Amino acid sequence: MIRRRRDILIGASALSAASGLPMPAIAQGIKELKMVTSWPKGSVGMQKSAERLAEAITRLSGGRLKVTVYATGELVPAFEVFDAVGAGVADMYHSSDYYFEARSPALNFFGAVPYGLTANEFTSWINFGGGQELWDEVDADFGIKPLMASNSGVQMGGWFTKEVDDPRDYEGLRYRMPGLGAEVLRRMGATVVNIPGGEIVDALKSGAIDASEWVGPWLDMDLGLHHAADYYYYPGFHEPGTNFTLGVNRSLWHSFADGDRALIEAAAAAELSRSSAEFNAGNVKALKILRENPRIKILRFDDKLIAACGKLTKEVLADVAAKDALTRKVYDGYMEYLAGVMDWSTLSDRSYLETRRIALS
Repeated sequence: MIRRRRDILIGASALSAASGLPMPAIAQGIKELKMVTSWPKGSVGMQKSAERLAEAITRLSGGRLKVTVYATGELVPAFEVFDAVGAGVADMYHSSDYYFEARSPALNFFGAVPYGLTANEFTSWINFGGGQELWDEVDADFGIKPLMASNSGVQMGGWFTKEVDDPRDYEGLRYRMPGLGAEVLRRMGATVVNIPGGEIVDALKSGAIDASEWVGPWLDMDLGLHHAADYYYYPGFHEPGTNFTLGVNRSLWHSFADGDRALIEAAAAAELSRSSAEFNAGNVKALKILRENPRIKILRFDDKLIAACGKLTKEVLADVAAKDALTRKVYDGYMEYLAGVMDWSTLSDRSYLETRRIALS
């Protein structure tokens, strides 16, 4: 762990030297805070959510906590926001923690797990199932205080430049995907890369990759993926309810008064609810547009492929859990909650959705 912190600090020093970023400015009782994100400037969904959250914190504090948002690359590259905030180079980040699995494999469980918790299930685990305590324990070593800030819900399987009907079709497939889902695809024979969202369209058009997931119809169209590939597959096994994190520098967090910490927690909880609803509404409108496009083929993954992903997912999760004691602790807590909530979700949500389709067909 000492070596990890040293690596982070070395990286942070380089970032600071390159950007000239100061520590939080305090003038006349005002703290000027920098929030860095992993999202393209001007994009809908996560970037807009981060901006709303920053505005809410600023307004609720009466301007005492003035949060300015910087999109990916404006101050910090997309996949370096975690290190930058942990080392105090920036004050907050808005991202998904699976991007930082190199720091700790346990972070995957606070982003998305293949065939894991849905959005509502994840929120209940964090708030009432011991998830927040585990998350705090993991992030403490990296100087981060984590909070839920948004959730995309179930994601799509991704865009492909050709049809995939069989697990063997993944052999040699060049696929953009992050997190644990990426390891599942590697074991299916795919060549997996992780590039920022703003680079995906060009990579598909140039042939550098054959397929890519991003989020769902709304954000995928905003990014322009429907112009770069014709085959749109569902469901996304890899991200059933992707959590996006507001990460705050831990020392800064503990410097806040109790009221300011409560204010930030309330703003993040409100944005989680609002953004989750916005994802659903945006996907409804975007899916209608995609269905009306004769070029776009919206296809369900074959059952053989789904079964293969499921088998490999169990292997991947078991291997990740064996990495270290803390990751095993998080894995055990996550899987115990998943087993219980699956029983209830099957009786409630799944049964209702099935009967609703029958009743209204």
